[in-house]
This record gives sequence, structure tokens and C-alpha cells, in this order.
Amino acid sequence: MTLRFETPLLIPGRGDPLPDAVVVVDESTVSYAGPALTAPDTPEATTVTAPAVMPGMWECHGHFLGARSLDFSRLPQEPVAVRAARATVDLRAALDAGVTSVREVGGLGVYLARVVDEGLVTGPAIYAAGAILSTTGGHGDLHGHPLSWVHDFGAHGGELRLADGPAECARAVREQLRRNAKVIKVCASGGVLSEVDHPIHQQFTDAELRAMVEVAGLADRVVAAHCHGKPGIMAALAAGVRTIEHGTYLDEEAAAAMRETGAVLVPTRTIIRDILDSEAAPAYAMEKLTALADQHTAAVTLAHEAGVTVAMGTDLALSGADLPVSWGRNGQELPLLVECGFTPLAAIEAATACGPATLGPQAPRSGQLAPGYDADLLTLDADPLADIAVLADPAHITGVWKRGVRVKG
Repeated sequence: MTLRFETPLLIPGRGDPLPDAVVVVDESTVSYAGPALTAPDTPEATTVTAPAVMPGMWECHGHFLGARSLDFSRLPQEPVAVRAARATVDLRAALDAGVTSVREVGGLGVYLARVVDEGLVTGPAIYAAGAILSTTGGHGDLHGHPLSWVHDFGAHGGELRLADGPAECARAVREQLRRNAKVIKVCASGGVLSEVDHPIHQQFTDAELRAMVEVAGLADRVVAAHCHGKPGIMAALAAGVRTIEHGTYLDEEAAAAMRETGAVLVPTRTIIRDILDSEAAPAYAMEKLTALADQHTAAVTLAHEAGVTVAMGTDLALSGADLPVSWGRNGQELPLLVECGFTPLAAIEAATACGPATLGPQAPRSGQLAPGYDADLLTLDADPLADIAVLADPAHITGVWKRGVRVKG
């Protein structure tokens, strides 16, 4: 099937926007994207007209957990079948928000990806990490539970896996590869939603980080490192991770190291704003988040000004539009990036063309409207370059196509 999109505003994902443009899709691939004057004749095509056309967005830091609370100590207490059923609603919410690809950095995504690929459930393309890897007592531990319970949860396919020492860390990575993980997620620093650790502190040792990066690399996978504090950021970069998640205490030295190594920052502004506005997290988390919120804003601004590559991620994890930090709010990240100094066009690039780079060798040809790229695209009823908040409201996204198949509208 051939599709022809005609629009007064084409935003290709990378590069300048084009007025009076056409995008031609043959089956699942873009065959032309450019000026209407030089577009091929396509008399057999189905024609779609829209005020604006752009690539489908990439969510580069989300969690399909099927959770209804930010108290993640409850995860092992709910049947995984219940949580997976909730997460199928999140798949639809993501598509409706214009997200056609998700790098899922810990959750049920390794299983949901199989069902989406089978065509039994409609959802974005999912590139999942499997379990989040953490040290004992680290950000991926459930500090209020007996340690044996947390180990048991991880051993039975739970979303958190504790590992200590290079050999055990290597084994933990191999377990995720056995589940067909497309990326490996590690907690290189403490975090906010974990109870007793500190966001600044480095957690995995240098040797442990190197072991995980090495084993992942043998399978052409890259490592995403949760990092707030600078010690964890620098150790993770030295070990060869591909992405820094959050990056709260990133400074000029860390930004220079990211440019030198080609690492990508996934800042996740949305979760910080959502939790601050809703006060939905436990008290210990609210205290930690309040202490670092302004620093996070400054770090994202600094990274952008220093030329660090930034990809859009939100850290959304909850199921149900009635809750904060829930799927479907993904586009809210773009106005928050603009608040940190991004132009609307740069924010859209972070949400589209920059996304595949977070997967290294696993990256598909996606995120841009150019010949040979996957036909993932959105039609909009307004100009997001004039008002970036257009992308924060799914009502403005009138159509979504995933690999040439209409999945919204």
C-alpha cells in the first residue's frame, strides 16, 4: 500500500523544516520526503493532508510496570498477570501520545514486545532492558523488604535484579540477554524513589561497571546507566556506557566526557515535574527530589549548551490517566526541554532523530522522515514549532502511523 502525505509543514526529525512538502510511504518504509514540486507521481496512493507532519516520537526512558503507585515496594505483592494487563493500556496511551518507539529501561517490556510483534496487541515498537540491575542496597533494591525476598523476586523474573562483584554482574547481564533484552539498564548511582541510598553516591564499582558493559557489548547491546551524582556519571562513562539517565549533578567536566565518548543524555524532566506537582511519592522520596530538582534543571541546561546529545525520556511508569507519572503524558517532556533552553525544533529532534542512538547497534532506521527510514509518523492539527505544547496534548495528534500502518485516527 502506498500513502502520500501532503502538508504545508514537514518536520523531518533532523534538519530544517520544509514548507509545502510531501512524504511518500511504500508499505512500511519512507520512499520520499521533500518538496511537493519534486515529489513523484503516485496516482495509486491514498492521500492524507494535515497542517503538520513529523516522525513518530521516541520514548527513551519509560517503564511498563503496570503499577498504580510510586511505592514500588508493592511490585512483588501484585500478580504479574494483573500488572501486564494494565500495561496493555499503557501501550495504547503511548501511541495516542505520538510515541511509536519505546526504549523501556526496566519492566515488563521484554514480554510485551513479543505480544506486540505477534500482532495480538497494538503498541509501539519496544526495545526493552528486562530487569534493572542494582547493587545490594542500591537504587534497584527494595529496602523495606527482607533481602531474601528481593533476591527471590529477581530470580523469578522480577523487574529488579541485585548483583555484587564483577562475576555476578556479568551473570545478571547474561540473564537479561537470555530474555532478549535489547539494552541493559544499571543503577550507577543512588536514586530518589529508593528509600535509604543517596542520589549522589556511586554504587557499582568501576570493575563491576566494566564487566557489565563488556558482556553487553559482546552481544551488540549497550548499557543505560541511571546516574544522578557525578561520581557515578564519570565511572559509567569511563566504563563505556552509552547513555546517562537523569544526569542531575552533571557539570562541565562530565559534559566534556560525554561529548568525547559520544554518550547520550536522557534527562527525564517529566517525572520530576509530575512528582513535585502531585506530591504522589513517599515522604522520603519527596525530600530527596525537592533537594535536587533545581540542580537537575541547571544540569540539563548546561548539557544542552555544551553540545551534549540529548534524547527524550520521561521515566513514566504508572498505568491510568487518572494518575501522575502515567503513560500518555510523554509529550510533556518537550515543553520542559524548551524551558531548559532548547528551541522547539531541537526538542523535536531530541524526541525523534536522537532516539535510536540510545540503542547503539540495536538501533533501527527510525526517528526521521527520509528515504529508507521506517514509516513511523504523526499528523498534527497545529504547528509545534510555533507552540511546542501542541505535542504535550494528544488531542492535537490527529493520526499516528507505525511502519506504515495507521494506529490512531
